[in-house]
Amino acid sequence: MITADMVKELREKTGAGMMDCKKALSESGGDAEKAIGVLRKKGLATAFKKSGRQASEGLIGYYIHMDKIGVMVEVNCETDFVARTDDFRALAKDIAMHIAAANPVYVLREDVPQDVMDKEKEIYRAQVQGKPENVIEKIVEGKLEKYYSDACLLEQVFVKDPEQKQKIKDLITEKVAKVGENIIVRRFVRFQLGEGQK
Repeated sequence: MITADMVKELREKTGAGMMDCKKALSESGGDAEKAIGVLRKKGLATAFKKSGRQASEGLIGYYIHMDKIGVMVEVNCETDFVARTDDFRALAKDIAMHIAAANPVYVLREDVPQDVMDKEKEIYRAQVQGKPENVIEKIVEGKLEKYYSDACLLEQVFVKDPEQKQKIKDLITEKVAKVGENIIVRRFVRFQLGEGQK
């Protein structure tokens, strides 16, 4: 029996995506060490080791939807060679298309300003008044996770994933494993026709 905790632990050790970790655990009969071996053979376990490396090359990906929504996203990698590959260009295009559809506000959860976090927590606490404090804290944490998955690009489920399980950060981790370089989404801008008009 492969539990969510086992998958989470393997993911933290290797940096591989949730689904890859689950498959590796299944293939190895739940043995974490063997699962790491399976991931390493596929090149997925090394992706997280690359995450600290400088990524200053890359490109601006873009997507325009029916002339009504436009997105530009800066996706960085380590070398110009990788930036010119079809794989990298496709990733930038997919991320831009996802932003058009999912309308994230921030790239990372760390980008959410403290005052926004405080306001969200205040709202969640007000919604669950009267419960014991430890229960309130758990509910608030759960609602914050939901907020991150709605507002932060890397936490969102990729719109093109038919199983609706793969997050954008998993998509990037897979690409890092494939190209062998660190990849970072630096920033994005999304325009919607008529937005902001009074």
